Amino acid sequence: MGVLKPQLGNINYATAGQLSPLLNDPYYKTIGIGTKIFLGGGIGFVAWQGTQHNPNVLRTDNGVPRRSAGTLAVIGDLKQMNQRWLVGTSMLGYGCTITAGIGVPIPILSEEILQYTAVTDDDIFAPVIDYSEAYPQMKPDILAEVSYAQLKSGKIIIQGKEVPTASLSSYLRAVEIATTLKEWIQTGKFLLTEPVAPLPSIESGITFKPLKERPIEE
Repeated sequence: MGVLKPQLGNINYATAGQLSPLLNDPYYKTIGIGTKIFLGGGIGFVAWQGTQHNPNVLRTDNGVPRRSAGTLAVIGDLKQMNQRWLVGTSMLGYGCTITAGIGVPIPILSEEILQYTAVTDDDIFAPVIDYSEAYPQMKPDILAEVSYAQLKSGKIIIQGKEVPTASLSSYLRAVEIATTLKEWIQTGKFLLTEPVAPLPSIESGITFKPLKERPIEE
């Protein structure tokens, strides 16, 4: 989550909020194994559920998860990708990682899916977590719950203190990906695919088991 300052010095958050695919299809009605996607500037596919995939979380009345929920494992041809959408990243105190641009088409197949895709930043909520307390002690406590609209305003009030917020995801780039993917579909460059198997959902009964840190035995 990037560099975090002590004493509630800042708040970082991720995803594009109202443009995030898994927040527009919270029950994975159209996204599944085999779904064709925009990946790093080329074409890729959803290969499996991602690390820490957890569908059984607290949700809003519209199904939007209020805690960390669905994740995707994806695969694609590196030769199709380009440096605008696939970038090496170094985070202080964390190390090297990769920042990738991903876009997932969501076909409107029913009124139910249409309702999900009408989600806005005001409808999406995220917990504020103190990482010094939550990890590695695995404490479930949260400091507050705020909307993405509040996070994107640049500051929120936590425990009576005004705290600056910053996104680790680019909303501007998310709009560009969505526009590019739309153009690919309209010109026939990108054909939609039906999933060959669903992602684990609430009905699947999957249980997320976090990896707890064990004390060092002397």
